[in-house]
Order: sequence, then structure tokens, then C-alpha cells
Amino acid sequence: MRLTILVLLGFLAAPLLLRAGGGMWLPLLLENLNEEEMQAMGMELTAEDIYSINAGSLKDAIVHFGGFCTGEVISERGLVLTNHHCGFGAIQDHSTLENNYLEDGFWAMNGGQELTNPGLFVTFIERMEDVTDQVLAGVTDSLSAKDRARLVQTNTEQLKADYALQPFEELLVKPFYDGNKYYAFVTKTYQDVRLVGAPPSSVGKFGADTDNWEWPRHTGDFSLFRIYTAPDGSPADYDEANVPMVPKRHLEVSTAGVVPGDFSMVFGFPGTTDQYLPASAMRQRTEVINPIRIGMRDRSLAVLDSAMRADAQVKIDYASKQARIANAWKKWRGESQGVEAVGAVAKREEMEREFTQRLEAKPSAKDRYGQLLPELDRLYAERERVEKTRAYVGEINYNVDLFRIANVLDAQFKVANNNGMEAFRERVPGIIEYLEGFYAGYRPDIDREVARAQLRTYYDEVPREQQDTYVIDQLAFAGSYDALINDLFGGSYLTRGKRLTELLRENPEDFIERVRADRGFQYARQLNRFNEREVIDVYNAYAERINELQRSYMQALLDFFPERNLYPDANSTLRVSYGKFEGFTGLEGNTYDYMTYLDGVMEKYVPGDYEFDVPERLRELYAAKDYGPYATEDGRLPVCILGSNHTTGGNSGSPALNGKGQLVGLNFDRTWQSTMSDVYYDPSICRNIMVDIRYVLFLIDKLGGAPHLVEEMTLVDAKR
Repeated sequence: MRLTILVLLGFLAAPLLLRAGGGMWLPLLLENLNEEEMQAMGMELTAEDIYSINAGSLKDAIVHFGGFCTGEVISERGLVLTNHHCGFGAIQDHSTLENNYLEDGFWAMNGGQELTNPGLFVTFIERMEDVTDQVLAGVTDSLSAKDRARLVQTNTEQLKADYALQPFEELLVKPFYDGNKYYAFVTKTYQDVRLVGAPPSSVGKFGADTDNWEWPRHTGDFSLFRIYTAPDGSPADYDEANVPMVPKRHLEVSTAGVVPGDFSMVFGFPGTTDQYLPASAMRQRTEVINPIRIGMRDRSLAVLDSAMRADAQVKIDYASKQARIANAWKKWRGESQGVEAVGAVAKREEMEREFTQRLEAKPSAKDRYGQLLPELDRLYAERERVEKTRAYVGEINYNVDLFRIANVLDAQFKVANNNGMEAFRERVPGIIEYLEGFYAGYRPDIDREVARAQLRTYYDEVPREQQDTYVIDQLAFAGSYDALINDLFGGSYLTRGKRLTELLRENPEDFIERVRADRGFQYARQLNRFNEREVIDVYNAYAERINELQRSYMQALLDFFPERNLYPDANSTLRVSYGKFEGFTGLEGNTYDYMTYLDGVMEKYVPGDYEFDVPERLRELYAAKDYGPYATEDGRLPVCILGSNHTTGGNSGSPALNGKGQLVGLNFDRTWQSTMSDVYYDPSICRNIMVDIRYVLFLIDKLGGAPHLVEEMTLVDAKR
């Protein structure tokens, strides 16, 4: 009897162990699903304190920053904190050799110095609501996938038409659990967002690619912006009459610090996860597709890194592109290695066996769910041949700028085809603006070498039947691979941005004719048109069948594992994850502390190195131990901290909160093996990396010389 009880207790505890420190939860559902556990872990708040539609709550201080990151309001005057890499594009846009804000940092000493950023916006979530019944009204298992999609779209449009919205509010309806649930989000977006402050890149990107996804970490990855509104407080485009926003809620900033075991919570907009992939799909992703993508980006990064080290202007011009390419490259490497190291595929297979056993115990459900996993496995296996080519060609289009601009222009030319030249002419000013921005800092010689490294894989690795005959013939006509690349770049308007924009200004009709005849444009267009027809269309046909089965599989998991309280995959909607501030023992057996200090920055310091240089002023402050009120009791300055919160892309810039809901850090990264948490979360090793808020305050105050920004925050120092 005692053994039976122990086994039962172990079974009941297992889901809890899987959940603690894992999951991305809808704030709306915390009271029913998570509040008790969160409070047991040290949270002093209630679910109502986190999410409320009746009173200001923590969710009213969280913003979707630019649609790609998270930010938080930290003052009564609309001051927003986010990551340096989230604000990087805005900082780069304002940087020149004369005013190099990337190199030197930027601090607005008053409102008049804050810099406007056309196109940058922040979005607040006003409220959210379960609308599953309305969206799925009339949906039955007998409907085909297309009929189901049409009915869901019709129901969603009707829901939006009937929804009561206030001025400046918009409604977003999103699927959850692979379309088994739907939630509506009422949002409010502000378009006047101004740059207020940023540390030098040597601080904000300290460690750059070498330290990316690594621990110990010593990066001051933050920047500051401010939301402006019309004088009446409503959202408005930029206007000199606009005023700093008065928010419903802003976060208190704690300078008390944290210790291992303290409750931690991250609030933000995680992008995408795939927590419920079948084992066969996880294996394909981490053992087949990731290595292809990694290899392609290895080739690009080798070219860019060499060029950036050789030329200071190239370093500025290509900093954003290099960071964008490197970020996913290292993430894919960590994801594959982490999944292999913890045996995640085998563990997923074990879960599938348990699902099958539970299904066997319910014969009535076997007809509905019995063939789901075998059919999914078969479809993934069949799709692999086109999935590999899709990865190769996708990376070519992503890494080679000639391909990127060819694809943009090809899409614009379709407007002329479908709607006539007048419709195209209306778009010309916007196209010119895009081209001028695209070609600012563009180096055709660098792009040519990237293309030389990338396109060889098309000829060498893509199956012959999946290669376009035009592209094959071009190589034969050129006589050699190097001659082909030189010809494509040597005679293409797409490598001459100034001349290209002149042609468009002079005569849009002639512009279209000349570009369509351009050899570089034709090469990219022919390759991609063939790929769309023979690869992408085939891939999408498989995806449609897989998605339909995945939706049924997700519903089956919800039905057969009710005790696990399965959380929905991330989909760029507002989520809460929680865990503890804590270090970890790595797969190699080394134990890592939960915090790093400024001493570690100086230990890594390499004069003149673009990854590990340190500003002279920071070295002076370190030598004098002039840390102001931001040091620990033993006189050290904290830099970064670790937590066991489940995060992913989109959580960049998310606030790290203590048990009182006070800001103690700023999320910006994960450890190497933690990148696997997009497909499999393991609480023993998955850790998110945050900038300690005391380092942020120190950098603003002492390094930036902008104490007025700290003074407008609400600082608290609740002693432990």
C-alpha cells in the first residue's frame, strides 16, 4: 500500500515539477491556474495585481515595443526601458561618423534633445477576453480544413464588427492551442516614441557574438525611450505640441537586489514556441534543418566579420545586419545541442507512448485520435526533401542583399501588373524612401562575397530536380562559378542604389522595364519563382495537412493530460513566466553563480577589440570604485543575473520582477542550452539572462551623466 501511495504521489508531482519555472501563461488566467503556486514560490502579489481590467495593474506598464520586443514604463512621464538591441535600429539611424551614438552612446539632457523615430511604436494591452465560443460557433469535426478556416474567418469578422471599442482602441483575435482556443486583445498603440538614452555599444553589446547566449555574461543591454501623446493624452503622430505620456501604471524600481531562491517573474510578448511538436518533428528540426541554416550563416558571418574588422565605417553600416544574422545562428546551435544533451527527443517519445497508453484505455476516443501520431510522423518524413531545400533557399534570400532587394521590387511590380501603373506611381515615394534606407551603407563588394559563399550551396546541395534550369544554365554560360558571381554583381542595377533610385524618380515605367531585364534581378526572380512552385507550394500543402492534424493532437493532449495544465505556445501575445533567481550546473558539470559583477567586465576587457573594448570613463569609475548607491553591501557592482523563467524571442526587453512586482532586472538573453526551450523546457538547465537594474541605473547616472533620468523613476530599497 505504501508503495502504491508513493507511486501515486510521484505521478501527481511530476506535472508540477514540469511546470514550476516553465510555461508562458496568459495573465487573464493566472488566478485560476497559477496564483497559488506563484505565491508558494514567494510572490507577494495577487493575480489581480498583475492583471486587472477594473484598476491599474502591472500589465498596464508593459508595452509591445515596435512589434518585435517588450518594454516597460518606468516613470510617470512615459519613460520606457527596453534592450539596447531592441533600440539598436533607432540608435543606428541617428548615428553618423560625426555623432556616433552607437560608438559613444546618447543621453538626452532635456526633452528638446530626445530624438524622433518615424515608424517606431509601442502597444498596450487594454484587456483580453476568451472568445472561443464566438469564433468556433458552428465548427464541427466534419468540416474540411478550408471550410473550417472560412467559418472561423467569418465568425472572427463578425466578432470584430460587434465588439465595443473606445477611441484609439483596436481588436486583435489570436488562436491558442493550435486553434482550439481563441482570445481577443483590445490594444492601444502610440506612434510618437522618442530616443532618450543608450549606453555605448561597447557596453550595450559588450561581448557581442562571442558572449551571445553565453554565461557568465557582462552586457549592459538597455536603452531608454519616451512615449509622447497629444495634449489630451490620446495617441498621436509626432507633433511639437505633443507631451510626455501619463501612464495608468509605471513600475517601481528596486535597488535592494535579489538572492538565489528569490521569486522571479518576467512579463512580456514572447514570439513563438513549439512545445508540442511530435518527436519526429523535433528530431528533424534539430538534427537536419538547424545544421543547414547554421552552415549557411557560418559562410555569411565569416565574410561580414572580416569586413567589419577591417573598416570602421563598415562596422557601423553592417552592425545591425551582422547582429541579425548572428542571433539566430547561435540560437539554432544551442537549441540542437541542448535537445541532444538532455535527450529531449527520447523524452518526447516517452510522452507519446504514455499518450498512446492512455488512449488505449478509452476505445471510444481511439477512432478520433488513434492515427494522429503515425500520420504526423509520415508527413514529416515525406516533407523533409522540400524542407531542406526551403532552408537553403530561405537562407540565400535572407543573407544576400541583392536577393532581398530583388524580392522587394518584384513584389512592388506585381502592383503594376494587377492594378496598373497609376497604382504603382502612388507607391513611388515610399519605394524611393525604402531604397534610400536600404542602400545607406550598402557595400556591393561585401554583398558579392556573401553571395559567392551562399549560392554555391544551391548548386552543390539542392537536389538537381529542385534547381531551376535558368539558374543552372547561367552557371554553364558563365563558364565558372566565380565568373557567374562577378557577372551578376558587375552588371546589375541592384548593386548601384543611387542610380536605381534616380531611374525610379525619372521614369517609373522605364524603371520597371530596366529592372525586369536586369541580370541580377532575373537570376533571383527565376530561382525564387521556381522554388515557390516546386518547393514552397509543396511544403505548404504538407503544412496544411500537418497543421490540421496538430490541432487535433493538441486537443488530444488537453483531453488526456488534464492534470498538467498545459500552457499555450507563445504567439507574440502578452504572457507571464515565473521561476526563481538561481544559477545552474552546466552539462559539462561546471557550476555557475547567478550573478556577475563589473570585475568580470574588466577581466574580459581587450583594448581596441570591437567585442570587448571598454569606455575609458567606465574604467575610471571602476578604478575609483565610484559606484554611487548601486553597489552591493560588499562593495561590488552587479551587472547581470540569471533566472529560471521560460523566455524566448520577443521577451527581449521584458521586465524581471521580484515578489513585490518591482523591477529588479531587464531580460535580454538565454544561456546556450536554454535555446532549446522553444521546443523543450528543462528547468534544471534552462536559464534566462537579465541585466541587473542596479547596473542600468549606474550606467545612466555615473557613466551617462544623466541622473535626472534616474530621479524621475520611483526607486524603492526594501531591505530584506
